[in-house]
Amino acid sequence: MPELPEVETTVRGLAQVLEGRTLTRVEPRREDLRRSIPQDLGQRLTGAKVTGLSRRAKYGLIATDRGDTLIFHLGMSGRWRVDPSEMEKHDHLVIETDEGRVVALNDPRRFGSLDLVPTADVATWDGFSGLGPEPLGGWIDGKWLKDRLAGRSAAVKLLLLDQRVVAGLGNIYVCEALFRARIDPRKAGGRVSRPKLDALAEAIPAVLEDAIRAGGSTLRDFAAPDGELGYFSKQFDVYDREGQPCRRGCDGTVKRIVQGGRSTFFCQKCQK
Repeated sequence: MPELPEVETTVRGLAQVLEGRTLTRVEPRREDLRRSIPQDLGQRLTGAKVTGLSRRAKYGLIATDRGDTLIFHLGMSGRWRVDPSEMEKHDHLVIETDEGRVVALNDPRRFGSLDLVPTADVATWDGFSGLGPEPLGGWIDGKWLKDRLAGRSAAVKLLLLDQRVVAGLGNIYVCEALFRARIDPRKAGGRVSRPKLDALAEAIPAVLEDAIRAGGSTLRDFAAPDGELGYFSKQFDVYDREGQPCRRGCDGTVKRIVQGGRSTFFCQKCQK
């Protein structure tokens, strides 16, 4: 599933094509993805000017001058294609601008979503209800994490995946951040020391920014809108490296366990 860095990379790529442009054609090519596509989406967006693109958690937002914002989620396999030479079977939304540029939302598994929300109501939209703060932009620090995790007996890895704690964090980058902070992913959230939570508060945005600069991680079929594949996967310290030596040179090896139905990778020796 595309995670926060992949969505951020997507939004930045789309901005180069859509921001400030008028949408001359907006064509949904099916009635639903994970849920129904608004029936009037094409009518409401055709002729609108894009005023800005942004991201909230793992959602992308395309705001327009008509007071509507298109909110998209890439699901398991979604990606936007820019200026495709021809339409494909799984291009489910096609947008054309006054410059003649075309972007198509391609989603073979159809686990993504498209919603059209009044811009004034975006902050209170149901999909964003209860989300924690963004992990980028300096919103979290060690004290904040300490307060949120106080008394929690669940594993810190699982707590970080709870979108009510921090919005947008996914499995890959939680594994990588915990490694950088030297925290055992199995440790109860309420028992992680303040110094380690300080380190974690620094590691979370750092690993995300590193991934964004690398264009995300090439897992399955994710690609940025320009077709470039992310290469942060080549920099993984622990994720998908089961049985390999710890990159810290601590003589430990990377172990894989399952937590909450998801694979967790960590160094048994230096993550305490």
